[in-house]
Amino acid sequence: MKQAFLSVIFLMIMFGSCRTPKDISYFQGIENLTPEQREAMNQKYIPRICIDDQLIIYVTSPDRETVAPFATPPFGYYAPGESEIGISATTQNLFTYLVDENGDINFPVLGHVRVAGQSINETIRMMEGMIREYAPLAVVNVQIANFKVGIFGEVKTANVYTIKTPRVSILDLVAMAGDLTIMGDRKNVWLHRDNNGEKVQVKMDLTDPALFASPYYYLQQNDMVYVMPNDAQKRNSKFSNNDNVKISMFSVIISSISLIATSILTLRNQNLNN
Repeated sequence: MKQAFLSVIFLMIMFGSCRTPKDISYFQGIENLTPEQREAMNQKYIPRICIDDQLIIYVTSPDRETVAPFATPPFGYYAPGESEIGISATTQNLFTYLVDENGDINFPVLGHVRVAGQSINETIRMMEGMIREYAPLAVVNVQIANFKVGIFGEVKTANVYTIKTPRVSILDLVAMAGDLTIMGDRKNVWLHRDNNGEKVQVKMDLTDPALFASPYYYLQQNDMVYVMPNDAQKRNSKFSNNDNVKISMFSVIISSISLIATSILTLRNQNLNN
């Protein structure tokens, strides 16, 4: 009986250790969503220009002379005697317009132009309307040069990433970081955002499919994401390295004693049967 009891306990421990915790899987229950809930996930994302953004603005036209006053060089220059910086993947010194604390850029001929809070397309249409008073065939292109987002905490690769496109989701950022560690709390992910001076903190649950319908699913420039440690990691943090070594040794000793006791009981039962 004792041997059977120990065997049952051993199997329970084995199956319990192999079971996948429910708080590890992403988007739990997504297969059970109603059509209405799935429809709510199909949101459109429109990035907005923020204070401290650096904008690359090109103005072109078939009639180059008319847009010459608005045309900025594709790259900046060092001081006299130093070489210029061309556009490349590794080194670039692009000519950019900084969005100041009032939300304006200082653009040639036009002067101060309010752009903060507008989308890229809204800014393009506005500036084309203003510039076409001087150059009827002008075409404007606007890009955000410093679109950066960061992630840290319980992820495999904490970093600040420069994004070439302003359309990036929280899942894109998690993938860039190599996924969360096994110790990351997928239900306790915090988004920190500076929304034109207003500090915003939002808690996100990566196990909930409602994440796709969240207004914070898509990230803004300069967003920072922090992945909280789960309860197991918090408990582990209370122990020093020496404590962990002691616990490991104690576990080994207990396992050895258990194995010896099981062997003794097995031999004893065999002797009794004989």
